[in-house]
Amino acid sequence: MADAEFLIDEVSGYLKPEDVEHIRAAIEFSRIAHQGQTRQSGDPYVTHPIAVARILTPLHLDAQSIIAALLHDVVEDTEITTEQIAEQFGKPVAELVGGLSKLEKIHFETREDAQAENFRKMLLAMARDVRVILIKLADRLHNMRTLDSMRQDKCERIARETMEIYAPIANRLGLNEIYLELQDLSFKHLHPNRYTVLAKALKVARGNRREVVGKILDAIRGQLEKKQVQAEVTGREKNIYSIYKKMQLKSLAFSEVLDIYGFRVLVEDTNACYLALGALHALYKPIPGKIKDYIAIPKSNGYQSLHSTLFGPFGTPIEVQIRTREMHKIADAGVASHWLYKNGHATISELHKKTHQWLQELLESLNDSRTSAEFMEHLKVDLFPDAVYIFTPKGKILSLPRGATAVDFAYSVHTDIGNRCIAVKINHELVPLRSELKNGDRVEIITAAHAKPNPAWLTYVTTNKARSHIRHFLKTMQSGESAQLGERLLGQALTALGFKSAEISEACWNKLLRDTGVKTRQEILADIGLGRRLNMVVARQLACNGDAAPGDIVSNPVITILGTEGMAVQFATCCRPIPGDPIIGVIKSGQGLVVHTHDCPLLRKGHSGQWLDVVWDKHITRTFAVNLKLLVANQRGVLAKVAAAIADAESNIENVSFANEGEYTALHFTLEVNNRLHLATIMRSLRMIPEVIRIFRVQSAV
Repeated sequence: MADAEFLIDEVSGYLKPEDVEHIRAAIEFSRIAHQGQTRQSGDPYVTHPIAVARILTPLHLDAQSIIAALLHDVVEDTEITTEQIAEQFGKPVAELVGGLSKLEKIHFETREDAQAENFRKMLLAMARDVRVILIKLADRLHNMRTLDSMRQDKCERIARETMEIYAPIANRLGLNEIYLELQDLSFKHLHPNRYTVLAKALKVARGNRREVVGKILDAIRGQLEKKQVQAEVTGREKNIYSIYKKMQLKSLAFSEVLDIYGFRVLVEDTNACYLALGALHALYKPIPGKIKDYIAIPKSNGYQSLHSTLFGPFGTPIEVQIRTREMHKIADAGVASHWLYKNGHATISELHKKTHQWLQELLESLNDSRTSAEFMEHLKVDLFPDAVYIFTPKGKILSLPRGATAVDFAYSVHTDIGNRCIAVKINHELVPLRSELKNGDRVEIITAAHAKPNPAWLTYVTTNKARSHIRHFLKTMQSGESAQLGERLLGQALTALGFKSAEISEACWNKLLRDTGVKTRQEILADIGLGRRLNMVVARQLACNGDAAPGDIVSNPVITILGTEGMAVQFATCCRPIPGDPIIGVIKSGQGLVVHTHDCPLLRKGHSGQWLDVVWDKHITRTFAVNLKLLVANQRGVLAKVAAAIADAESNIENVSFANEGEYTALHFTLEVNNRLHLATIMRSLRMIPEVIRIFRVQSAV
């Protein structure tokens, strides 16, 4: 096997002789394990793991990683177990191979479920040891290089998955060469005709523009020498996919894409980067708005460079990247630079810390996903950040995805800041929390000790960290409030059976928990509050478990609505009940107790859920929303008069809309009122306005 000998030669260049011998043993182990197996192309299967290992050698990955790459498919495709690998090559290698193996012997309803769970498993393993994803990316890269032997539909599925997940992960980890090749290969299989046409056009353009590129290279080198900046200057061709994206984004033909070549300038230190930039701006004029300083503000994957687009000779735009050699190492190897350059460089250590933090936050948010589709959507959103850079009041720079809001910023600073934020100042001006952030914004979050997340935030936050923390808080809060309601509902049901809650012994509760398979009493109470369990059924189970005989059964037990129950009690938006209205409660699964007016038309149409008798508490202090419709004469100033009357009656307008109804105008208001008496006062005030013809309280959305 020539490839095996090439691999041995490559690892011999940087590993100890004993490590090389272990790798030789792993090659033989893999060959025996995969004996008789072939790839779709007809090649012996062992050629694949050897090729994967060879992709990793330029990154100088350690012997454990190379051995795991050689054995990455043996557990999945052969009779070999991870225990055998651990015995032969050590536990760390077995753990790497285990993290790379797909889930086995588990039945999933759909391919999407299986794919989501495999990604979840891979990310968990990756959080423990980043080498897992480096090997996985090398595996995917070799599979993409040899994809031609598969049938078209499978090619497209794998190529799409690579473009949407694996290429962005490579980019996020700073593995630039792997990222660009994965993009090009995915594009080739997703759009074969477009790829072929562009590849041919690029080949022709390469010949036509060789002279121009040579002249620009000479001019740049001459200018830097003149300004006494020591530098290494090279030309580079953009990859086919990035050219295609530019054509698509700007609706250009290939002949109109002038900057298919870029130029890279490598210098000794950071000061020389800025000196080189000044020298090149003196040679060719910079295009306004096309200068980016990723040295002062590095990308999230550790990438640092100065970028500038210049007006070159013959009107050709020239894209130049200027960086130090140290920056170049990280730009090429990203997180793998830890193995490639073991010099303890501070930037590399910082990159590893950021990568670990990103993985932890990603897993935290993905674990809150309820469905495979939601999981995959979160993963894709997180992998396409297209960052904006924001300043804290103390001048610290935070990177957030484009489209991020002030709430996203608050959670990126700290979870407690996010949970307690009530307002935001952007560039010293108070703006709504949903405001989108722009590059260079200075953001100051205003918090309050008793504030809590608003469910409406979920409609506009973009980061997974913010979304997962808001959901977690709301879920915890809802669980606590639902448990309190559940306790009241259970007490009501026990009273109806002639028992008191205090009479139910610990033994009765323990028996119920064993019978239902629930871990805590709190869970049962929360389930009752959320309508997942019937209070009467649980009360009978507890009563049957006890020794006490039931007393007189009480008829018509009633729940008192306090108005402070939070998310556990909802007031129906179809009829908008307010204190003073006759009401009825309905327990709906997953929603808890929903309060309706007794004559709500939706209830008359039929409903699913348990009915409950409910009454208002006499001392409710909160406000409630109510809908009013006014028919008014279409005259100037009438809206101002109506708004003033509402304000004088100590009510607040939540919403207002207009509609023409013949010769009159209909005004639809949503107002905040304390109770039915307060509403009557408001309506009396409005009737005194001469232009008001009629007033209705709208109690149903039907």
